[in-house]
Amino acid sequence: MELANCPRCGRLFAANFRDICPNCIKEIEREYEICVDYLREQKGANIQELSEATGVSVKQITSFVREGRISVVNAPNLMYPCEVCGTLIREGHMCDSCRTRLTRELSQAAQSGQDQDSGPRKPGEGAYRVVDKFHK
Repeated sequence: MELANCPRCGRLFAANFRDICPNCIKEIEREYEICVDYLREQKGANIQELSEATGVSVKQITSFVREGRISVVNAPNLMYPCEVCGTLIREGHMCDSCRTRLTRELSQAAQSGQDQDSGPRKPGEGAYRVVDKFHK
């Protein structure tokens, strides 16, 4: 039996298939039920209103949405912050502008990597080879 500390409450527990203790699992399920019940009554609530009315953190509500436990289809105003810039989004982890910027930066990095690799190499320049160890 492997023991671990719960990252949420810090208690020691017998590690299982989840990374948190059974008490925190029950607490998360209770928070989920509270959120779902509130959203059934207040379909137009946004994430801040939901958090304030239920006492559940925005981070935990975001987790419920990302896990697919709370559907944004039935809650038209329920948006959560982009992980990069904080802009409110309805799906994924990043907003469109951050995703576009990341894609552009990755393609530029790949292009600059190709430019460096395509130049002519002189002997002894570039990668270290195992045989070089024996020549010196």
